[in-house]
Parts: sequence; C-alpha cells; structure tokens
Amino acid sequence: MKILKNFSLILLTMFSTNLWAQNQVNMSGGFTDVGAEIYDLHMLILWICVAIGAIVFGIMFYSMMFHTKSRGHKPADFHESTSVEIIWTVIPFLILIGMAVPATSTLLEIYDNDNAEIDILVTGYQWKWKYEYLEGDSQNIEFYSNLSTPQSEIYNTTEKNENYLLEVDEPVVIPVNTKVRFLITANDVIHSWWVPEIGVKKDAIPGFINETWSKVNEEGIYRGQCTELCGAYHGFMPIEVHVVSQEEYALWKQAKQSQGD
Repeated sequence: MKILKNFSLILLTMFSTNLWAQNQVNMSGGFTDVGAEIYDLHMLILWICVAIGAIVFGIMFYSMMFHTKSRGHKPADFHESTSVEIIWTVIPFLILIGMAVPATSTLLEIYDNDNAEIDILVTGYQWKWKYEYLEGDSQNIEFYSNLSTPQSEIYNTTEKNENYLLEVDEPVVIPVNTKVRFLITANDVIHSWWVPEIGVKKDAIPGFINETWSKVNEEGIYRGQCTELCGAYHGFMPIEVHVVSQEEYALWKQAKQSQGD
C-alpha cells in the first residue's frame, strides 16, 4: 500500500498544472487568429499520426501474439492481393486529402499580406535588428534594436533574470487588433526573425525581401530570437514586440517622430 501511495503521489506531481506548464513541449497557440489556426492544424495532424500509429502497431503486436507458429498458425501462401493493394492505396490517399484541405486553407491565410494597416521593414545585422516604419503620410520612424542584457549576467557575475538574452533597448511597438506587415531582409548574412507567440517566422536574406504579417489580439510583450545561425553572437539577437492600445501607440509614434526632428 505504501508503494502504491508513493506511486500515486509521483503521478500527481508529474501531471500537476505548474509542472506541466514548466515542461510543456508542445507549440504555443499564440495570440493571433492565424496562430490559433496553425496550432489547431498541428494538433489535427498530430492526432491523425497517433491514430495511424496506434492502428498499425496494434495490428502488428496482435499478429505477433496470436498468429505465431507456436499457436499452430501457418503463414499465408498467396503471392499478391489486388484488394489489399487497392485498400492500402486508397486509404492513405484519403488521409492525405483530409490533411491537405485544412493545411491549404491555413497556408492561404498565412500568405495573405494584403490590406495591412502598418508596414515595418525589418533588417538583420550582425548582431542586431533595424526597424523602419513605412508610412507615406508621415515621417518614417527607424531605429536599431540591440541586446540589453547586462554583461554581468552574460559572464555569470550576477544572477540571470527571467528574460536573459531576450531583452532589448528598443522594442518594436505595434497597436493591438491591427494588421501589421513585416518586410524582412538582411544587410550581411542570413538571419531569421521569429516571434512564436504572434505567429511570425521568416528568413532575412540579403538582397531579398520576405513578407509576413501579424494581427495580435491581446496587449502584452512578446519575445523572440534570431533562428538562423549567423555568426559568433547569433544568440545575442533577441526580438521584443510590445503590443499596446491604439491610443498608446499614437503617443509612442508621436514621441518617436519628434525625436527625429
């Protein structure tokens, strides 16, 4: 009884909410409609694969256990079966179609960059980001965004904070519930602009401009990183996006434009 009780406590600890949150290995649902679609598609494909695996391995282990020579079973001696070949061709075809339809719908939504209200040019450098707000009716806003983690934390002379290597001196600021198009390129080598919670990941390639977009539903601070190995300080290129109210964004934009005067 004592062993059973201890085992129950271990299971309860393993599946407790806090521990599960700390050790979550699944992708995030994000804070955008497209991010939610990507997450739902991911889970759909995952469970389809789990079901296929369970059926295939179930049949395999059943055959190994109950159709062995020791139980008196003899192997079939047929050479081929047209019916079986049709079945194992048609069923995977239907499964692939069932996965392709929602995947195509989600991809079309991801690549729909039209009707953006704000355009931001993102340029990767070794090792920082440059942001330029492209608005035709007003003075453009542009600035560099650098890592702001103290050197004392990097060299382990002080304790690291919770946003270690994920904090910058100049964050990107965008308004909530607004479609923002990001035009992503690089000045030197290939980088990659990745902020998972707002559903954005695009390579920054010198000489090319890749497009992506996001429409964040909740105010907050969202963090990301460069995800393309780009040199010695690749790990020192964080991304910080502040999503604020329309009013706060207007005040921020006015302040930034006045700095450039």
